[in-house]
Amino acid sequence: MSLRSVCVFCGASPGASPIYREAAEALGQHLAERGIRLIYGGGAVGLMGVVADAALNAGGEVIGIIPQSLERAEIGHRGLTCLEVVDGMHARKARMAELADAFIALPGGLGTLEELFEVWTWGQLGYHAKPLGLLEVNGFYSKLGDFLDHLVAERFVRPQHREMLQIAGSPRELLDALSEWRPSAAPKWVDRSPV
Repeated sequence: MSLRSVCVFCGASPGASPIYREAAEALGQHLAERGIRLIYGGGAVGLMGVVADAALNAGGEVIGIIPQSLERAEIGHRGLTCLEVVDGMHARKARMAELADAFIALPGGLGTLEELFEVWTWGQLGYHAKPLGLLEVNGFYSKLGDFLDHLVAERFVRPQHREMLQIAGSPRELLDALSEWRPSAAPKWVDRSPV
């Protein structure tokens, strides 16, 4: 799979440890060095601003998508290649998904997880065939990975759908895994037997 654009979901906060900032910088720089356009939420604060600035400083192209209602709260980044202001969160997510060839989640909060799980659900339902990845930073997503494996073991998620989500500890490893990922046709798990 050729990755021309990658959407990054991440926190509007920098988090509790400088290691999260370092990971965001490394990802932004690595995307630019590979010639991959960064698509993200358009903010200038937290890890959002860090990943965007790192990509820009490395000569990369960065497209931000921000809802009008959050433009002030997240301080819309004015130094981007392009900042699109949209009507709301649904429009933001749809536009980011439209522009991206793959999705990566850095550490973040509820919004990051919500964006990741929504786009993952879209893939499970066949609305797209694009890979997703978690950049594992200092064990941030380790318990989530365990829980996702539990969902498979309990037969609420098919193994093929679990495998849509790649997890790696470095931007290079993660981008390589996303590039090598191939979709498999598997229906959503629906048990039609009576309760």
